[in-house]
Amino acid sequence: MNYFNSIRDLFNTLTRGNKLITEMFDKRKTMYPYEHAIELLDDSEDIINLLLKKKIIIQNGALLELEEQFLTFFENILEVNEEINTSYINENIQQVKENIEYYSQSNTEKERFKYLKNVKSILQKIGRSTIRNIVDLNRNIDNTFKTELNYKIKITKLENHKQKLDSIQDLILQTESLLNEGELTFFKIAIDEKLKEIRNQLILDLTESRHNLIEIRKQIIEYINQVKYKSKFVEKLKQLKYLRDQFEIKHRTNIYDVLSNSKALIFEARPSYRLKISIENLQQDWSYALVKKVRSNYNSIVNPVKYLAENLTEQERILDTEKEISIDLYKVRNDFKLTGKDLFQFIMSYQFIREVSFDERVTYYCQIISLFEDELELRDIFLKQERIEYAIVYPK
Repeated sequence: MNYFNSIRDLFNTLTRGNKLITEMFDKRKTMYPYEHAIELLDDSEDIINLLLKKKIIIQNGALLELEEQFLTFFENILEVNEEINTSYINENIQQVKENIEYYSQSNTEKERFKYLKNVKSILQKIGRSTIRNIVDLNRNIDNTFKTELNYKIKITKLENHKQKLDSIQDLILQTESLLNEGELTFFKIAIDEKLKEIRNQLILDLTESRHNLIEIRKQIIEYINQVKYKSKFVEKLKQLKYLRDQFEIKHRTNIYDVLSNSKALIFEARPSYRLKISIENLQQDWSYALVKKVRSNYNSIVNPVKYLAENLTEQERILDTEKEISIDLYKVRNDFKLTGKDLFQFIMSYQFIREVSFDERVTYYCQIISLFEDELELRDIFLKQERIEYAIVYPK
């Protein structure tokens, strides 16, 4: 029975009830009480009654739920449907064969165009639904292995997923056979560029799907083996626990021999590492009190002999100081700028604050040139004094 007068009526109804429909869809895996819907809509029952009348939602006692047709539609559009629908692909394959037959029996271009359009649309649906089923299958396999707690149910679900994988693989082979068998007839007779493009894309999608199924099959087999191994381990563990509770584990098993011969890391003694306190922490006030507290816990029968140092003599108490007079080269530089003389001759005649030898004066000459090179003018004139050859240097 049709509960909507037009597509506009459907859209208007969904728009009015979008707040409640959205929340019910988000909570579709749990029971949704009628009272929550009243509270969500601020005690307004008009929208609830409208959705019930239009069969968008249905009421089951004090609970509400989305009608199955709309729930499936929303899940398919949003690609969150967890059910693998292989029969849908099988029906599409049959429809392709029927429309190809109708196309070959048609006498007018208009009829041929209609059936050709149907074939193109169905081929696109086959590609989308195949990829979608593979994605859903892979997600369901991971969810089953990671979230299912019952080992028996987990194995059963994984086995069922494996059967669905086989069904999808068979449908892929049927589709590829259809595309190859029809190549000599329909796909050559129906000269259509769009049909050719859709067919080539579908062949690529099916090839990729077959490769993905190979990896998924390996994953299923690995998951099943892991579950079976863990299941056997849990069963053995339960038996050991039962024998332990009955105080029979020592005489009815060889568990002590097995554990004594085991070299597992868990049976090794845990090493302890001494942490050295940093110098900064030892300098704190609380460190001294902590050290005294720890020291009090260690009582040793050995009393080390403490030796006192001898008293200092009067001679040792006298402080010996040594003064060093340093030369300020910046002051020497400033005095040199005021004279306008040659730097070497200036240094040789300069009155330092202490006695300075000839070698030291030569050193100061070199240091001033090195430190204040940008403030000096070095000329290509060289003179010699004693064993030293020097350049003529003037201030800028």
